[in-house]
Amino acid sequence: MTIGTGAGLRAAVSIALLGAGLAAQPAAAQDKTIRVGITLRMLVESGIAYGDIAKTVMESVNAKGGINGAKVEVILLDDECKPDKGVANVNRFIHQNKVHLILGSTCSSVTMPIADITAKEQVPQIVPMSTNTSITQKGSEWIFRVSVSERFYAGAYGKYLGENVGKKIAYLYTTDGAGIAFVKQLQDYMKEHYKAEPVYQVQMQETDLDFRSHLLKIKSTNPEILAIAGQSDALARQAQQSFEVGIPKRVWRVAASSAGNVTYPKLAGEAAVGTTFTQAFNCADERPIAKQFVAMVKEKYKFSCPDHDFSQAWDAAQIALVALGKANLKLTDAALADDRRAIRDAIATIRYEGLAGGPIEFCAAPTPQCRDGNRTAMLVQYTKGGENFETKVVGRVSFDKDFGLGK
Repeated sequence: MTIGTGAGLRAAVSIALLGAGLAAQPAAAQDKTIRVGITLRMLVESGIAYGDIAKTVMESVNAKGGINGAKVEVILLDDECKPDKGVANVNRFIHQNKVHLILGSTCSSVTMPIADITAKEQVPQIVPMSTNTSITQKGSEWIFRVSVSERFYAGAYGKYLGENVGKKIAYLYTTDGAGIAFVKQLQDYMKEHYKAEPVYQVQMQETDLDFRSHLLKIKSTNPEILAIAGQSDALARQAQQSFEVGIPKRVWRVAASSAGNVTYPKLAGEAAVGTTFTQAFNCADERPIAKQFVAMVKEKYKFSCPDHDFSQAWDAAQIALVALGKANLKLTDAALADDRRAIRDAIATIRYEGLAGGPIEFCAAPTPQCRDGNRTAMLVQYTKGGENFETKVVGRVSFDKDFGLGK
């Protein structure tokens, strides 16, 4: 893939963000405006693009008269994958902007505290990217997940690895919420199905730069699989340093879904080759809708192979539009609570087919079975690293709603 004109994109979106901030006052009751708050990690160029995709999709309806005659206004903020910033963003959305709907976040460590706020304040929340299983186990009536839960990803990993690769797994992971969930779910799966205990495990900080002392200890255990987890920059360091300390290529590198972020193969270079990870979308998808999306991202954002966070930003925005169109909204100050409830109830009825590998569908109960809408995981492996990376799909599997819940 090609990163392209990142500075131009960053400047354009910075202007959009500034405009959103200037327009952040609550809309007047008479203007019939649907207000949506989006908080994502936008520290890197791909993250900036995710936010721009979601905002652009939602506001594109305004050129055609809006939704049932109402304008859609999006307030887009960067939470930097920091829980305190995410919480501040959401409190601003709810109390200052008086939003009807919230989308967010990228990082599970941000989405988890946000989910507590949206439940308390009774504001519908669509989760576009976060995978930590516990997000939908909170029992909130207000949350809906578009991304694949880690409980499904763990099943895709565990079954393939246990049957085709081995059971001696060493785990190196950071404080990232999704990474922690990846490790826990995979460990639980391997223990339950293969009675396989970790040969080594250690957790480090997301910002740590040197993982080599632990990687040397991992090397001494002679593992069959090295499971690494964290955000894409930490993953890249883990992968590179695993080869530096001499862990051979025959040891499978498996990584949390954040390895699918386009930043990972760029940073890891050829150390990315062989890394196996899970995705909800692959840029080589031959469906017409996928080809059109890939072409759009390449033209507008200069990413030739968009990762699944691109697709999940797009799917989440599309699902939000469907729900807003189905809800009977009054759009007055006095009706704000009723409108939020109507949007929540509309999302719960949706069955949607878009860029994801399978359908995304929700139902009314505040359970993981109803709120983990996407149950199709793809297992993908890098065959080339760097900016012009290449991948292949190892497998694709859809799961029952109860999978991974201990039932």
